[in-house]
Amino acid sequence: MKILVVSDTHGSYDALSAIINDNPDADMLVHLGDGEREFALAESAFPQLPMVSVGGNCDFGTHKASHIVQARGLKVFCCHGHTLGVHEGVSLLVNAAKQNGCKIALYGHTHVYLSEISDGIYVMNPGSPECPRGGNKPSYGVIELNGEDQIEMKIITLGSK
Repeated sequence: MKILVVSDTHGSYDALSAIINDNPDADMLVHLGDGEREFALAESAFPQLPMVSVGGNCDFGTHKASHIVQARGLKVFCCHGHTLGVHEGVSLLVNAAKQNGCKIALYGHTHVYLSEISDGIYVMNPGSPECPRGGNKPSYGVIELNGEDQIEMKIITLGSK
């Protein structure tokens, strides 16, 4: 199973649609906030691709702050991260994932990509495909699930902005 992980598109439908078009084998898209308008457009343009989103600090719709996705028998905790202090670290995020029985925790908000295992939880921030920070290139994430013990997380960097 291939999951596209995107966050902080901040109005760039072109960036989001390019990521989807570049990954025709994707089984799901998770948008981690700050992109509600382009997420809605993508849902309409790509109805064959299951999609999930959470609300970010720049979204103004009625979105959940977090969402748990089931994928290949694993639970995935999805949030934007602004309510869990992710600028200071991922400990609150990891604790929230554990409390919800999740093996994977996804977040955005910082615009800085990260892929690591923290206290037994696979943690990913896909960065931002439109407005990266920290000297990073624009980016998004891919998670490949081939069973409970086979989790592969990749950050995909895009051309220079």
